[in-house]
Amino acid sequence: MAHYLVKAKPTRLNDLKVFLDSSDIRAMRPFGDELQACLQNARIDPDGYATWEENCYCTPPLAQERAVLDQYFTDLQTKTVQKSEGWKAIETLPPLW
Repeated sequence: MAHYLVKAKPTRLNDLKVFLDSSDIRAMRPFGDELQACLQNARIDPDGYATWEENCYCTPPLAQERAVLDQYFTDLQTKTVQKSEGWKAIETLPPLW
């Protein structure tokens, strides 16, 4: 498992918020619980990109999660980080929600 700092340009935040509030993401296996928590705790950077840390077993990173992420984001970027270092790097950014 690897940890990634994820950065992506939101395109449909209102729709994503409805999806998150329904908890339907949480039911997706095997990544739902992790993706739900990460997106709920995501931050927004000064350039308008949502950013969060996520752990993933996929190669390439977030391969399964992209079924969801590609519906709500463009320009998805990942950077390998040590566990919790991504969250620490973005903790001062305002919450996405």
